[in-house]
Amino acid sequence: MDLSRLGFLRVGVCAPATKIADPEANASTILSVYKRLCERRAAVIATPELSLTGYSCEDLFHSDDLLGRSREALIQVAASTSKAILVVGAPWRLVDGRLLNCAFVCANGRILGAVPKSAHPNYDEFYEQRWFSSGAKLVASISGEEGHFQIRSDQLFSVNDTHFAVEICEDLWAPEPPSTQHALAGASVVVNPSASNELVAKADYRRDLVRMQSARCICAYAYAGAGPTESSKDVVYGGHLLGAENGSIIVESDRFNLDTTELVFDIDWKKLDHDRSRNTTFTQAHRPIAYPIIDTDTHVDLIQTDRRYTAHPFVPDDETEFDARAQEILSIQSTGLARRMLAAKVERLVLGLSGGLDSTLACLVCLDALKLLELPNSALTALTMPGPGTSDHTKKSVQLLAKSSDFDLTEVPIDAAVKQHLDDVGHDGTADVTFENSQARERTQILFDTANKVGAIVVGTGDLSELAIGWCTFNADHMSNYNVNVSVPKTMIAYLVRWYAQHRASVALNKVLQRVIDTPITPELLPSVDGRFVQETEALVGPYELHDFFLYHYLRTGADAEKIFHLANSAFEGIHDGLTIQKWLRVFFQRFFEQQFKRTTLPPGPKVGTVSLSPRGDWRMPDEAEVGAILSSIDKLL
Repeated sequence: MDLSRLGFLRVGVCAPATKIADPEANASTILSVYKRLCERRAAVIATPELSLTGYSCEDLFHSDDLLGRSREALIQVAASTSKAILVVGAPWRLVDGRLLNCAFVCANGRILGAVPKSAHPNYDEFYEQRWFSSGAKLVASISGEEGHFQIRSDQLFSVNDTHFAVEICEDLWAPEPPSTQHALAGASVVVNPSASNELVAKADYRRDLVRMQSARCICAYAYAGAGPTESSKDVVYGGHLLGAENGSIIVESDRFNLDTTELVFDIDWKKLDHDRSRNTTFTQAHRPIAYPIIDTDTHVDLIQTDRRYTAHPFVPDDETEFDARAQEILSIQSTGLARRMLAAKVERLVLGLSGGLDSTLACLVCLDALKLLELPNSALTALTMPGPGTSDHTKKSVQLLAKSSDFDLTEVPIDAAVKQHLDDVGHDGTADVTFENSQARERTQILFDTANKVGAIVVGTGDLSELAIGWCTFNADHMSNYNVNVSVPKTMIAYLVRWYAQHRASVALNKVLQRVIDTPITPELLPSVDGRFVQETEALVGPYELHDFFLYHYLRTGADAEKIFHLANSAFEGIHDGLTIQKWLRVFFQRFFEQQFKRTTLPPGPKVGTVSLSPRGDWRMPDEAEVGAILSSIDKLL
C-alpha cells in the first residue's frame, strides 16, 4: 500500500562532511547522501546552507574561481537528481553584481527554482553583509546552461500532492520569518538549510524556534544545520538536524559528529490540512499575493512509515507528564463543578454511585470541589440504587468507598418502582431494552428529586467514550445538572483513578479504588447469574481502547476510515488483528453517527482535553447525517 495516499511524506535532512571551498568534493559527498536518502524513500532532501562551497568561505565568496566552480558543481548535482527533490545551497552572483546566498531546488535532472536568503546577520560573530545581499522581494529569471528558473523567496514547490517552501537560517530568527507567509500561501512543509554555530544553550533556543514556528504556521519544519567540518577558526558548528510538526519535535540528531549525519522523518500533511481548516485564526489571516507553484513532477511512494502511533492517544506515555496531566484534569473538573455550585447558589451535591469507574471518578471530583469551597464531605449526598442487575460486588464497592471517604451513603432499591412502572406501561418484564432503560430512568428521577429535596445539583458521570458511541440511556444517565466526566475518555478515566489511588488516597481508599479498577465494565441492567456479570460492555460494543483510538483520530486528526484502520493496525499490532479492528471500526462509525441526537442535548460539563463532543463547542453535527458511504468503505478494507 502506498501510504503517501494517506497523507504521509518522508523528508530527509543531512549535514554532509564538508571540504571548505571545494565544490567538486562537496558535490560528490552530497550526491552520495542523496542516493542513500532516496533509497530510504525520502521525497524531499535538504542539505545545509551553502552546502556546495561550505558556509565559512568568507572573502573567498568574492572569488571568480570559487563562484565558477560552484556553478559547475551545481549543474552536476542538479543533473544527477532523479525523482526525489534535493535542496542544495550555493552562492549566486546576479548580472548587477549582487551576490546571493541561495538554496537551489533540484529534481529530475534540473534546477526548478532558487530561494535567496532574506535576513543576513551582521552582529556578534556574524558578518554576512560583507558578502551577501538580501533576496527579500527579489524576482530574477535565470536562463542559461543551468536551465530556466526563477530566484525568489515567494514560491512553492509541489511534491506528493502537497507543497513545500524554503527559508534560510537567519530568516527563521527574523521578527517576521518568511515561513509565516509561506505557510499562509499553502506550504505544508518548510525547509531550512542553515549554518548556525554552537554556543552554550543555543541548541535549546534553536529547537524551540523550530518547534514553535511549526506550531504557529501549523506546518512541518525540516531543519538542516551545517556540521563540524565547517571552519572552526572562531566558532564551531554542530550539524544540528531537526524535524518538527505543528509544535512537536519528531526527530532530532546528535551534534558534533565529524562524519556525515543524516536522518529522515515522516510528516502527515493531511493532518496539517485538517488542523489548518479548523483553526479560524489561521484561515482568516491575511494572505500574501498568490505564490507561483513550481510543479516538480515528483511523487515518491511510501511503503511503510517510521511514525509510531500510541494505542492510547489520550494517555501520556511519560510518567512525569501523566502525573502533571492527571493533576490538571482533576483540577479542571473540580474547579468547574465548584464554580457551578456557586452559580446555582447551592452547597450540596447529589451523585449516583454504581461501583464502576465513571461514578467513582466523579465522586473523587465532588470531594475535591467541596474542599475548594471549604465544605465538608458530608455535603455530598451519595445514592446507591440497586436494581435487578446490581451485583453484590459493586454494592460492596460503593459501601467501602463511602466509608473510606467519610460521606453519607443512602441506599434506595428500585426493584419495586421499576416493576410498578413496567406494569403501568403494560410491559411483561421481559429483559429487553425497555426493561433496561426503565432502570436508568428511575435512577435519574430519584437523583433529581433528591437534589430538589436537599437543595443540590445532580453531578453526571457519563464519559466521553460512552457519549461517542451513544452508550447511555436518553434522558436518564444521559442527563444531569453538570457532568464532570463529559470530556474524559474511558481509557483516561481508568488511569486517573489509578493515579488518585497511588498519589492521593488513604490506605483504605486505595484498596477500594483498586477494587473498582479491577471490576469489569458493565451497565448491570440484567440479573446476574450465580453472582457472575452477564453484561460486559466491551463484549457488546467493543474494546474502549479501540473506540478511544478511533475517536481521537477521527476528531483530532481528521483521518478517514481507511487511514484510521491503517493507524490502528500499526498501534495495536499483536493486540488486535485486522478483522477485529475492522469489526469495531464499523460499529464505532455506525453508532457515532446514529447516536448524535443524544449529544445534541448534552448537559454542560468542563472540557479537559483537545477532543470534546459538546454541541455548544467543539462538535456540531446534524442528527440525520448519513453514514452509509463510510460503512461501505470499511467493508472493503480487507
